[in-house]
Amino acid sequence: MTIAWAFDATNHAVASALPIPIAGLAHIGLRVHDLERSLSFYRLLGFEKTLGPIGPEPVAILVHRSGLELNLVLNAPLASTPNVLMDVPVKAPGFTHIALECPDVAAAAAVIEAAGFTVRDTVEFPTGAKGVFVRDPDGNVIELHQPKT
Repeated sequence: MTIAWAFDATNHAVASALPIPIAGLAHIGLRVHDLERSLSFYRLLGFEKTLGPIGPEPVAILVHRSGLELNLVLNAPLASTPNVLMDVPVKAPGFTHIALECPDVAAAAAVIEAAGFTVRDTVEFPTGAKGVFVRDPDGNVIELHQPKT
């Protein structure tokens, strides 16, 4: 651990431990329009709704047996709008996709297509890993990532 000097709100030097200890990924929040429509997709990936919608901007909590949690934020005003990070000419900073590790992306792609969803792209990375890119019903990009075997 490194001790570094930083400045607080009153511009006083304070010691801080770097890097900040992070224990893992708590959850991923995705903005969606319709809960049932989204659940039809995320259930294919093994997520189950455990709570919600709750809160002032309603959130539904989905969990996966791997321990990953998704928070579906139910405040997208329209059923179909462009993904502002992926589908417009001017590129803004932000998250472009999430990648979920999957042992067999070819089999997963077949299940996704059989359920009526479209596989947008398949990639073999220089590392030997493989990726399948799909969109959820609201245009959020999900990569299913198969590590090199």
